[in-house]
Amino acid sequence: MAINLRKGQRIDIGLSKINIGLGWDPNEGTGHSFDLDASAIMINSDRKLIDENYFVFYNNLASPDGALEHTGDDPTGGNSDGDDDEAIKVDLSKIFEEVNEILFVVTIEDFERRRQNFGQVRNSYIRIVDEATGQEIAKYELDEDFSIETGVEFGRLYKRNGQWKFEASGIGYRADLGFFLEKYYSGEIIK
Repeated sequence: MAINLRKGQRIDIGLSKINIGLGWDPNEGTGHSFDLDASAIMINSDRKLIDENYFVFYNNLASPDGALEHTGDDPTGGNSDGDDDEAIKVDLSKIFEEVNEILFVVTIEDFERRRQNFGQVRNSYIRIVDEATGQEIAKYELDEDFSIETGVEFGRLYKRNGQWKFEASGIGYRADLGFFLEKYYSGEIIK
């Protein structure tokens, strides 16, 4: 039986191969289709991105250590049919030893021009699925009204005493994908 998580709640993972599924339903009648993008940011103990290739998103579908694999961009949210809109496969046994945390964020592409925000999105969630059995382990449904936010940290995997845990974050930002890269990357960012 899956655990329904509350914001800030933490659980032990206890598995090495999991899928992180993210889902959402844009409200009808907003005038434009929604292109929400799921990303994973692999950071070290200094809370910095290890290397630009450890930023897994629609233009970089796999981490160099083979631990994360993005299943691909769903530019309209129409591929899900009630299931995950985007997913990231995780093999915790392959994660590069310097990685202490993996942040899972969702941003709205072209939100300024389309005048979109997470207040226009409903049924948003992040869930952890056992890859071997397909069973849902835990799910966190965002129930806050993010009326001005355009980027949300849905959850994070983090390592404590050699064990991987998951925290339901639910932290909203008025930001795009570049914001998260600037926040965690110490190299030069070309826009």
